[in-house]
Amino acid sequence: MGGAIALHYMARHKGERVSKLALFGAAAPSFVKRHGFQYGLESAAVNGFIELCYADRAKLNEDFGKIFFRSENAVSPKLGEWFHNMGMEASPHATAASLIALRDTDLRGDMAKVNVPTMILHATQDKICLFELAEAMAAGIKGAKLIGFEKSGHALFYEEKEKFNKELANFVG
Repeated sequence: MGGAIALHYMARHKGERVSKLALFGAAAPSFVKRHGFQYGLESAAVNGFIELCYADRAKLNEDFGKIFFRSENAVSPKLGEWFHNMGMEASPHATAASLIALRDTDLRGDMAKVNVPTMILHATQDKICLFELAEAMAAGIKGAKLIGFEKSGHALFYEEKEKFNKELANFVG
């Protein structure tokens, strides 16, 4: 969600006070498929997540945890438990509102307004924000550099932390 917010900020405020933009695992330019944009999740799938926010949050968090990392076994059981518990502490209403915002937001028009050096870090195996979203951003943001992560899911900052930290440090200089 942070990448979508950052992209919208850049467009809305013309990059004010921002000299470089790093997007990683971004849910942008559109989290869902829509007319003229065949990438992303199906809106119906996101609607199912929203319904689970109120019907069975434990199931929602369990299902989300299974796809957040490269595989269900990519992290220790304790880390998986911590991740699940963190999701359970979030407000069901806030979680649903976040999903609604992701489903309904279309930032395709914002990409051309980014006017600072931009690096996109994205996992090729991301099951939440599909890699095609990163490719669309790289094509839509002038001069953007896309760096793919082959050994992680949405949690590229954790699963490939050495590569992630190196790329980010090199970019911010």
